[in-house]
Amino acid sequence: MLDALKQIILDNQEDEFRPGIARLVNITPVPGKATVCIGPRRSGKSTYLFQRIQTLLRQGVARENILYLNFFDDRLRHLQRDGLASTIEAYFSLYPEKKSVQTIYCFFDEIQFVPGWEPFVDRLMRTENCEVFITGSSAQMLSQEIATQMRGRALSWELFPFSFREFLEFRNLSGTGPLPSKREFLVRRAFDEYFEMGGFPEVAGLERRLRIKVHQEYWSAMLFRDLIERHNVAHPRAVADLGHWLIDNAASLYTVNRLTAYLKALGHRLTKSTVSDYLNWFEDAFFLFSIQVFDASITRAKVNPKKVYCIDQSLVASVSSGILVNSGHLLENLVFVALRRLSPSIHYYKSKAGREVDFVATLKGQRRLIQVCESLHDPNTRKREITALRDAMAELDVSTSEIVVRDGAQVEETEIKGRHIRIVPAWRFLLDLA
Repeated sequence: MLDALKQIILDNQEDEFRPGIARLVNITPVPGKATVCIGPRRSGKSTYLFQRIQTLLRQGVARENILYLNFFDDRLRHLQRDGLASTIEAYFSLYPEKKSVQTIYCFFDEIQFVPGWEPFVDRLMRTENCEVFITGSSAQMLSQEIATQMRGRALSWELFPFSFREFLEFRNLSGTGPLPSKREFLVRRAFDEYFEMGGFPEVAGLERRLRIKVHQEYWSAMLFRDLIERHNVAHPRAVADLGHWLIDNAASLYTVNRLTAYLKALGHRLTKSTVSDYLNWFEDAFFLFSIQVFDASITRAKVNPKKVYCIDQSLVASVSSGILVNSGHLLENLVFVALRRLSPSIHYYKSKAGREVDFVATLKGQRRLIQVCESLHDPNTRKREITALRDAMAELDVSTSEIVVRDGAQVEETEIKGRHIRIVPAWRFLLDLA
């Protein structure tokens, strides 16, 4: 087995790593800590590792000083049984002269599939002259438990699919600074592409038929590898049925009671606690997210319905039945993901009069109220959205808020009783967020 590991290490050192688009995420390695990059599968985490490897090579680091292993590789499945210790043993049997003398740069891709990876990396950081970079598709890699197991020797960063600004980089466009009319036209057209294609790097530029096929493949892989296989689910059909209901109801409210009743109607005999576990596993895989109502009472926040969103609005369009999801839901989903990139502190709000505001987001310590609406051309729609924001601003003592719209080119400002509402096109909102 050691010989096989040696061959894998040597094979990886011969690979020509594809650089991809540079990501606009400031992942900063800290001396003495493993750099952990987490996010949904196919979001570009492996490409980030390749970019880091290329940077080291340009800086003069020898290729032999780089150990790269991808734990999706079927040849490494035995490590789930035997543990990770043999990997470093195989490396130093190839290069014994480097042990404790030269810095070794270790890149471990999707390491969460191997049990006991945390104490292994902790021991590696303590006993060897190594810098460690890790990727994983599990939110548990942010957990306090893992931080404790690694004794503070890891720092985690999230990497999501392309933001709009990164998509512009892919299209060789710049969204920074003042936009001349021609470039603004191109940026707005690129937003329409981004809205349709989504942010997964692999589907950027693909025709619609292929994009749908790839998205559905992502969804199936997430269901079976990240949920059913990882958690040894006894009722895989129930997980799939739940996932499809949540996708069909993206940007909508749900309760665990309602989901449990729905699954029972399909013939699945599940308890509410089991359904709650399934929901947590979807969030752990970074494919679905739930937000609570904004309320000073934690108890009231927990008993109220939650809203569900997907990691990518185009994935929703590719996987859902299309009966319940409309372009307004997809736009709201897009805005949620843009906010979630910056902060996990996102809620929806219900005013005392029962009017809903889509998002209360805390960004850089400031509370922001954000309403999402495809169009405000209808006077009744405009009145409804502005009234909901007016009530929320008064109740939460917020002086400014925003309505994000799909159409339109210019930002519009309106003032009501000393409080400001900014109506902004979605493309501009996404650029301003960056």
